[in-house]
Amino acid sequence: MKKLMNAAESIVDDMIDGYVSAFEQVVRGHQDPRIVVRAKGRKDPDRKVTLLIGNGSGHEPIAMGFVGAGLLDANVVGDVFAAPSADLILDGIREVSGKAGCILLISQHSGDMINGRAAVMLAEEERLRVRALPMYDDISSAPRDRMQDRRGAPGTMFVYKILGAAAEAGMPLDDLMTLGRAVRARTVTLAAALSPGISPLTGQPMFDLPDDEIYLGMGVHGEPGIGRTGVGPVRDLVTLIVDKLLGDYPIASGGQAAVIVNGMGGTTLMELLTVWNETRNALAARGIAAVAPMIGSFVTTQEMGGFSISLLEPAGDMLRLWTAPSDTPFFPSIRHAEKEKSQ
Repeated sequence: MKKLMNAAESIVDDMIDGYVSAFEQVVRGHQDPRIVVRAKGRKDPDRKVTLLIGNGSGHEPIAMGFVGAGLLDANVVGDVFAAPSADLILDGIREVSGKAGCILLISQHSGDMINGRAAVMLAEEERLRVRALPMYDDISSAPRDRMQDRRGAPGTMFVYKILGAAAEAGMPLDDLMTLGRAVRARTVTLAAALSPGISPLTGQPMFDLPDDEIYLGMGVHGEPGIGRTGVGPVRDLVTLIVDKLLGDYPIASGGQAAVIVNGMGGTTLMELLTVWNETRNALAARGIAAVAPMIGSFVTTQEMGGFSISLLEPAGDMLRLWTAPSDTPFFPSIRHAEKEKSQ
């Protein structure tokens, strides 16, 4: 498989060089060049709680593309599909932490969890005020009575954005942690993979899948899911996924769900918009309003073909924070059409 790169050894740093030179919202950190930090309108960390995450590269635009006003204050960038080290994450915490406190978001995967928790322990030894918030939403990776064992999936973007907006508005550390746990508890995600991504390090497909099959529950690194289904009308596939999501987290008729339709990297916008339309229809058939959608390829695995659907049943100010303005290179403007019609 052809890849546009200079060398596998430099691919991550070449990417970051291009990123920070292209967008005014971000710069490289002082602690380490693998840290991307907010530049435009950066607030005093003694007054605003800061948010950061460490993650492996190869999934862009998450999370590097979400650094900026109303979202993340920093992203610690690891090697391709590899969590950054605890020491590197600690440098990221040092970069942005202040008296108001800092939240390290951790998408639940083994390396991310081990290194993230170790970084928090090291930061606490330095008397930095930091909390860890694991994020998990993939219903295929564990049953609901073991939610804490689930993988992080694209539904974690609800946590990023809602906490980012709340922190920007001045919410204190303990309240942000409570809000983050509440968003996590109300979020579910399920993916469908059509074709594998190709690792830029090995040049090999990340899994094998016959052309006439779709893999349900595939993780963002090609982790196994819950089974396979045949290729057919997308309406049937979306209905199956929505049924499984609502079976795990029921939403009553008359309720509403914020929706993320995420492409895995090799799925066209034409396909993703069709998936959104069928998601909207499947929810409407159950008396549930689909609101404030986010549609596009945001959590990718190179050119993997497929998509995921994430649902959040909003409560309190969640929907307002989800649709609050932000200024980052790649997080889109989220609109709530029904809210706007009433104004």
